Amino acid sequence: MAQFIDRRLNGKNKSAVNRQRFLRRHKQKIKESVTDAVNRRSITNTETGEDVSIPSKDLNEPIFHQGQGGVKERVHPGNDQFITGDKIERPPKGGQGGGAGQGEASPDGEGEDEFVFQISKDEYLDILFEDLALPNLKKNQINKIKEWKTHRAGYQTAGMPSNIAIVRSLQQSLARRTAMTAGKRKMLDELNKQLDEIKISEPAQPMEEKRLKEEIASLRKKIDSVPFIDTFDLRFKNYEKRPVPSSQAVMFCLMDVSGSMDQATKDIAKRFYVLLYLFLTRTYENVEVVFIRHHTQAKEVDEHEFFYSQETGGTIVSSALKLMKEIVEDRYPTGEWNIYAAQASDGDNWADDSPRCRDLLVNKLLPACQYYSYIEITRRTHQTLWHEYEKLENDFDNFAMKNIRSVDDIFPVFRELFQKETA
Repeated sequence: MAQFIDRRLNGKNKSAVNRQRFLRRHKQKIKESVTDAVNRRSITNTETGEDVSIPSKDLNEPIFHQGQGGVKERVHPGNDQFITGDKIERPPKGGQGGGAGQGEASPDGEGEDEFVFQISKDEYLDILFEDLALPNLKKNQINKIKEWKTHRAGYQTAGMPSNIAIVRSLQQSLARRTAMTAGKRKMLDELNKQLDEIKISEPAQPMEEKRLKEEIASLRKKIDSVPFIDTFDLRFKNYEKRPVPSSQAVMFCLMDVSGSMDQATKDIAKRFYVLLYLFLTRTYENVEVVFIRHHTQAKEVDEHEFFYSQETGGTIVSSALKLMKEIVEDRYPTGEWNIYAAQASDGDNWADDSPRCRDLLVNKLLPACQYYSYIEITRRTHQTLWHEYEKLENDFDNFAMKNIRSVDDIFPVFRELFQKETA
């Protein structure tokens, strides 16, 4: 019974190549639709893709065709209003259009339906996080635990049977057999020529002919006795492990859960962190995330407690920064880790604590961080924490701060904070 294996790319999805070409061609329109979708749907809803609309006029492509040529007159049936030279007026507003929008005609009486298609979950997330990256990510080679990658490193004469290089072994066999039999084959050709000459010579020379035949048979036996393949011919693929630069990164998520953070503000903060968490897990394989909640006291929590705990209290922002400093010193040596932080707050803080926060950032955290971002979620006038942090923007390239006023600002602010650097 024969068994067939389909090794063609996209064997079960023949249109995959065309689909990717289509996505590339209309990339800008799709990105705009995905960006709008972030504000329409819950950020945590990543189980499905997204419906994308593209105006039909953007799908039209120019074509070449043969013109009819010449001057022709045509008579169309049913015309009882116009004669040659009349100009047809534009249809009145509200007339029969081409279907612009939800079954309504456009103001000029023309329109066309949009082309709607769905992108998958993976395509949605890829487009959502395209052109985003962790800023200032460095490759640290001082890790105690080295990462190794296996590379092909030529061939060797000994190894495991599963690593036999068949083509290379056959090449070695051919070279050996050629080297061992080249002289004998040359002699065999010469003896065959002599035998042909003796057969047609006069008078006949039976004794000489017999001797030549015996020598030819002996040479052929020697040539045939050379083995097709020998252990000397075997070649095995050689692999070696090489250390590769390793980029270790940790992201600290610091969220204010004090009493001044109402439910709407906390919801915006959580949505921002959900977006950040999706970005990290989607884009990077080995990025650790440390969750810290704080009111008057800071606490390291797991992912579930970070997003769903109802604990609240007063506000002392410096408690979160102190806890982050202690965790960095205890678990994340700056020589081995890329350290990032994202702090979210409504800006409400004790007046004498805000300068303390700035001092902690200047003297302890910013020198150790690759990037520190602060988002303030508020519609009111900024308070002392914002003003203290403003003093850091001009002095530290690895510090950024943004203001979020509503849900619609979450994704634009997120893109600004984590936009991929261009050369």
